[in-house]
Amino acid sequence: MRLRPLAALAATAVAALSLTLTGQADASQTAAHHGLKPLHAAKQLQPAARSTNTLKLGSSAATGVVSPNPKVYLVFWGSQWSSDPAGVATDMQNMFKGLYGSQDTWGTIMNQYCEGLAKGTSTCGTGGTHINHPTSTPLAGVWFDNSAAAPGSATAAQIGAEAANAAAHFGNTTQTPNLNAQYVVLSATGTHPDGFPSSGFCAWHDKTSSAYGTLAYTNLPYVPDTGAGGCTTFTDGRLLSGIESTETHEYAETVTDFWPSIGWNGGGGEIGDECEQMDSYVTLSTGTFDLQGLWSNSANKCVTHG
Repeated sequence: MRLRPLAALAATAVAALSLTLTGQADASQTAAHHGLKPLHAAKQLQPAARSTNTLKLGSSAATGVVSPNPKVYLVFWGSQWSSDPAGVATDMQNMFKGLYGSQDTWGTIMNQYCEGLAKGTSTCGTGGTHINHPTSTPLAGVWFDNSAAAPGSATAAQIGAEAANAAAHFGNTTQTPNLNAQYVVLSATGTHPDGFPSSGFCAWHDKTSSAYGTLAYTNLPYVPDTGAGGCTTFTDGRLLSGIESTETHEYAETVTDFWPSIGWNGGGGEIGDECEQMDSYVTLSTGTFDLQGLWSNSANKCVTHG
């Protein structure tokens, strides 16, 4: 589980959680919180340390390391989504509808990473199975699961179970389609998934075992509830910047460390953890969005385009 933190902490808090999931999610796992990002990040970009941040493969496995052909499923959880004061639902759909093709030079940063090579590899070259930059929108499905209210303070186990519910809803009922699917579970305004915001994170991603195989999913709270400037380095008062920066952080980390933590990690964490103080407005075909910088091994620094 990789956390996008809300506030600077004196030390990384690691919480062992027993996630025995109910419903469709039928196994248990232990999760830890990592990769802290402050709610009000430093306004001056600080160059990331070089070399020590180099990302390396955590496993030689041929699957579950990266998502070679990313597919995103947005899950708007609960009847509380009848209220969306910041316009998150439309914004998240538009952002992912534009994250492909030649206009999206941010997503091409991830093309250098792969799976199927030796543990400890830092340069894929032409080897392995590389991440492919989408040629069409990676947004594969949207579900407003509004038949009942979501828990006001959902546990990590309940969030994982909702990801499994989404897999069933979208018909991804075997492991094969779930080797590229990531389920982004978005909670509505006024809710507190996994203790947000007092638990100190903006979002996190993880994996869970289910009847449909191992699933990659993200816990994405209603970040605008923290106000403008939460979870982004920008101070221009734009309310949606924080959730855009947060979700691109989690999206990229899921793509490059699909079933954490057998994917790409370095001295500073995952691809997004390395670069939490670098945000950039990027204009896509569907609008302009706050995309967080990502670590590039080939450039040996944080970058905002490939």
